[in-house]
Amino acid sequence: MQSRANANADARDEVSTALLAELRSRIPAGRVLTNGPEYAKAVALFNAAVDVRPSVVVRCATTADVRAGIRASRNHGVPLSVRGGGHDFWGRAFRPGGLVLDLTDMRGVQVDIGRRVATVGGGALSSDVVSAAETAGLTAVTGTAGAVGMVGLTLGGGYGPLIGQFGLAADNLLGAEVVLADGSRVNTDAEHHPDLFWALRGGGGNFGVVTSARIRLHPVPTVVSGTILYPIAQSADILANLGGILQDCPDELTVDVGFLPGPDGKPTVYVAPTWSGDIEVGNAENGPVRALARLGTPVLAEIGPVARSSALAATDAMFPPGRMGAIRTRTVQTISGSIATVLDRAAREFTSPFSAIVWHQFHGAATRLPLGSTAFGRREPHLMVELISLWEDRESQDDAEGGDGRSPHLRWLEQLHAALEPFSLPGGYVNFLGPETPDQVEESYGPNTERLLAVKSAVDPDSVFAATPLPSGTADAGSSPA
Repeated sequence: MQSRANANADARDEVSTALLAELRSRIPAGRVLTNGPEYAKAVALFNAAVDVRPSVVVRCATTADVRAGIRASRNHGVPLSVRGGGHDFWGRAFRPGGLVLDLTDMRGVQVDIGRRVATVGGGALSSDVVSAAETAGLTAVTGTAGAVGMVGLTLGGGYGPLIGQFGLAADNLLGAEVVLADGSRVNTDAEHHPDLFWALRGGGGNFGVVTSARIRLHPVPTVVSGTILYPIAQSADILANLGGILQDCPDELTVDVGFLPGPDGKPTVYVAPTWSGDIEVGNAENGPVRALARLGTPVLAEIGPVARSSALAATDAMFPPGRMGAIRTRTVQTISGSIATVLDRAAREFTSPFSAIVWHQFHGAATRLPLGSTAFGRREPHLMVELISLWEDRESQDDAEGGDGRSPHLRWLEQLHAALEPFSLPGGYVNFLGPETPDQVEESYGPNTERLLAVKSAVDPDSVFAATPLPSGTADAGSSPA
């Protein structure tokens, strides 16, 4: 008599065989991957700590491929996920044993110079969009890194160095082609399927597969930007002086601040300004940008006009793929004395020369949209604090020092995250939230929660798509463009 375990294994094999047969009848067999070098390449993500592996990778080249992949996964009851840039720290581009729609071949960018609009493929990276726009004297609103998928960044919100002038990346989404959970294709914008369009701007990739997006562009291909590093011994004075500067920043100036290991491995205070206004004003010796290099005695001050593509590439060089890592986030109103003390202490206790603490401004244009105009859950001025633990010593993942089984790198991260809680606002930036922080997830959308969940229920009642986490009442966090 056949055992139940063997019977279940046979059933899984039948599903797998039938699934592959359906996929390969609709998509060229060379783009349906289950093993081999191309499969190994397709499942490599930014964060080497991720060990989730899908059963099947579908290298999509067209919207028709996406539709076929969705229908096949549903026909055979196989979990579905979507890979965009693959930069998500949780590896939510994949689900264990699932089918992943890999959009990395859908990276095309078409620029309409007259309308200042880019039509962006679902797998395009931020660097793809910025580089294409620069050839026309334009730029797109992105984050600080070029290797991040443009669609995934935008759907979750998209803080970045142009936020004061032009708002979030999500605020610059003009429309999208979306394949829904039933395999149907819709085009959405403010006039067509407006509830879906509203949800896409900040609600994450939880509503369908965005195969292309239309992005507003701006005539700012060159900015005044750079890096200033101060010795950590000066941090109290530097952060105190920066508090007032950040509160009074003009829209044209956005400043990322934090702690990074310096060239000698010792922690430093990191100041990264971006001026997106008149270049002569931004580059003036007595201007607001270079003033940031006179807050103390810097160990490094490199500031000047630079193409946005070069600024993105510089961040990518600081944070290359292939390291192991984890991330957490908090939202604060200001870096007060108490918060500064917590962050300073944590920086002095970095467990790795690759970790970082960075806070990003939310100000200017981003604050002037009504809270209900998009799904994004917060519109008052604030700072989004990014807590990044990165390491290369794989054996430390199994280090049980301290008795809790966590690596020292994760312990450092969790302790810092907990230490900031008393000073933090509710919720958090959804692109940096995971299953470890359910309380933050519950409050991440504020008064937009009810409408967001209603849209989810309407367009994806079976929770086929699960990307950045949604408040309770939906499926657990899984994946969409990540």
